[in-house]
Amino acid sequence: MSTYTQIIYQIVFSTKHRDHTLVGVDARTLLFKYIWGVLKNNKCVLYKINGVEDHIHILTHLHPGTSLSSLVKDIKVSTSIWIKKQHIFPGFEGWGVGYGAFTYTIKERRALENYIENQVTHHLQTSFLQEYQELLKKHKIKFDSQFLT
Repeated sequence: MSTYTQIIYQIVFSTKHRDHTLVGVDARTLLFKYIWGVLKNNKCVLYKINGVEDHIHILTHLHPGTSLSSLVKDIKVSTSIWIKKQHIFPGFEGWGVGYGAFTYTIKERRALENYIENQVTHHLQTSFLQEYQELLKKHKIKFDSQFLT
């Protein structure tokens, strides 16, 4: 019997200290294309990726043979190396510790794609910290605010 899954993850992580170092839409587009390649190499399906100066959102289907933690580690390590080699974000010091990963059904995919697509507009009114806390609360994840700063 074959393995069939349909689990959509929204993966969210920030730059180290939430520094605003992912500057420039064109440069972020190159970063997102690189991440797409990492996802393809891990046999994952990318639905949407976007972000702003201090964090990114990835909406993906995770291949059943790939663990979430190893995928995020692969993305963070490989992009850190790539960013430093390309000198694409001069102030970039690395990614922050940890990440958020939230599961959704396929029915929610279009709404999530729109939400991620509109990150720049969304963050004119909402900080990353506010957004992240809202995601944690929405998914009923207990957290200690002192570890979010």
